[in-house]
Amino acid sequence: MGGAHGRRRAEPVTRAARRAALAVIVPFGLVTLVAMLWLWPQDTPSVEGVSAQQVEGTIDSIQREQCAEELSDDVNGCGTAQVRLTAGADDGETVEVALPNGTGAPEVAEGDHVVLISSSTPDGQVHSIVDHQRAAGLWLLAVAFVLALVAFGRWRGVTALAGLGLTFLVLVAFVVPAILDGRPPLLVAVVGSAAIMLSVLYLTHGLAMSTTVAVLGTLVSLALTGVLSAVAVAGLHLTGVTDDLSAAVGTTQQVNTQGLLLAGIVIGSLGVLDDVTVTQAVTVTEVAHANPRYGALQLYRAASRVGRSHIASVVNTIILAYAGSSLPLLILIVASSDPLGGVLTDQVIAQELVRSAVATLGLVAAVPVTTGLAALAAARERSTGSA
Repeated sequence: MGGAHGRRRAEPVTRAARRAALAVIVPFGLVTLVAMLWLWPQDTPSVEGVSAQQVEGTIDSIQREQCAEELSDDVNGCGTAQVRLTAGADDGETVEVALPNGTGAPEVAEGDHVVLISSSTPDGQVHSIVDHQRAAGLWLLAVAFVLALVAFGRWRGVTALAGLGLTFLVLVAFVVPAILDGRPPLLVAVVGSAAIMLSVLYLTHGLAMSTTVAVLGTLVSLALTGVLSAVAVAGLHLTGVTDDLSAAVGTTQQVNTQGLLLAGIVIGSLGVLDDVTVTQAVTVTEVAHANPRYGALQLYRAASRVGRSHIASVVNTIILAYAGSSLPLLILIVASSDPLGGVLTDQVIAQELVRSAVATLGLVAAVPVTTGLAALAAARERSTGSA
């Protein structure tokens, strides 16, 4: 959460800035805390009755053989692999596993570290290779990410990492368990987003006046995004069930999939909203320092020009992000012979269009709201300081 806004001189934390920050943190923080306690999950359901379990292993050898018939989804060909289990009670045991084939099957070779599914059958335990182990590679990537962020951002990089950890904690410890416990997904998403925003923005950017303005602008825009998404989803009769995964979540966990769609829109919008609001608040502050004679209206006009350019690029970013995550779906659409009008009104596509449109409307609203608040705050702080 929170984009890189470039290096700038540290904004002085004046007494007025501290008072303004406390005036926002205390009431909104208390409301958010009470709402979190009210929505806090009492019991998180778990999936029961699953006989298969995951185990890890290393492929010692592969014995290939001629296939009896041609495979339409051949990945590794026919044959077996000798896999030495490397974790759990069966550590060191060697099992014989059929080579995996089919769409999405991992391509394996001798020496690969793999993940297997162990299933109980009347004939005993049966193992199947389902994936590669990626822990070592992910840890290496995480270390590179941390080192790069701290090396470039220094103390700001450290606070950004702390904010990222806090965001992850709120999502995993509150948002997801509360939704699984049957709480209203949209309300949970709004409360969780407010908790993330109030803590992470001040942790990352300090108690400066621009941070307080960004918090207020984000709160207003986030509330507007929630209302618009609820109206759009209800008006277009979207159910939130567009694939096997969403259907499984609704069926096995009894989660309101329409509410889950709304929650996803709100949480997804938050990361872009805070980038826009912080940028606008900082822009007003910098323009006020560079042009001490500017009044609130002039500050608003100057920063709005920056905001319009920022929105134009961010909107394209949103569309590309959704297109990237939905690329297989786009391929199927282009490959189909259905008319464009019918494709766009299909629920799968309509849901993505609603995500993009609602997120964009929230961003568009964030610019004038945040810029106006920042301009008024800068003008008032200047007049108070000169008095």
